[in-house]
Amino acid sequence: MSKAIRLRLVVLCCLVLLLSSCSQVAITGRKQLNLVPSFVMNSLSFQSYGEFLSQNKVSSNTQQIQMVQRVGSRVQKAVEQYCAENNLSSQLQGYQWEFNLVEDPSVNAWCMPGGKVVVYTGLLPVTKDEAGLAVVMGHEIAHAIAKHGAERMTHGLIVEFGGMALSEALAKKPEQTRNLFMKSYGVGTQYGVLLPYSRVQENEADRMGLIFMAMAGYDPHEAISFWERMSAANRNAPSPPEILSTHPADATRIRNIKSLIPEAMQYYRAAQTIR
Repeated sequence: MSKAIRLRLVVLCCLVLLLSSCSQVAITGRKQLNLVPSFVMNSLSFQSYGEFLSQNKVSSNTQQIQMVQRVGSRVQKAVEQYCAENNLSSQLQGYQWEFNLVEDPSVNAWCMPGGKVVVYTGLLPVTKDEAGLAVVMGHEIAHAIAKHGAERMTHGLIVEFGGMALSEALAKKPEQTRNLFMKSYGVGTQYGVLLPYSRVQENEADRMGLIFMAMAGYDPHEAISFWERMSAANRNAPSPPEILSTHPADATRIRNIKSLIPEAMQYYRAAQTIR
């Protein structure tokens, strides 16, 4: 067999692999490349989540803890309802939901695969109330449901490890692979809830998060107020130009959210009739 034929076969196999690994994001329908199975991501998530909680101070503020768990539970039920109504319940296979509040001044929150959520106490002065917290938790859970972290992980495996399979990467470069996983979910970042994701992913999480919070019974208009407060909090913080950023500028995000409100309000009104 000639080198040219072998090269063509290799390219064909790669194309088949890429096409077979494409999936669609719930709600938006965007095609994404994901080479990492959900059960593998969940396994990494559960281990990493336990390690994170053991190495960080979990809050003892009963009132704040109850609020985080109350909002998280409502958003969880909304996600489960949405998935059930749209034949997407398989997306939640293996989920073991958990909501924790960690003592940390960072304005941050994240959700790992399998529903493992952390909110930092530094975020609460900006969220102000349950509705504001629902904006962030809906947004972060949306990242997990859309498998944005797995998408980032796939990109990292291709770029940083030359397309090495995750199992091989874990065996040969365990520390670097785990660092890639943590980076994919924003764990330990100091730049708020936006850093790890592309602008496309952020826009998807905004849209999905609005729908989830609306289905949970929170007015999606509250997202505008939250992001205005976030913008005010960021005014004194260094921020790169939007063209160089991995996330939309505050003004752009607020404008986009305003355009998404009518769709989310349909879910909110439906939730109100049930309640």
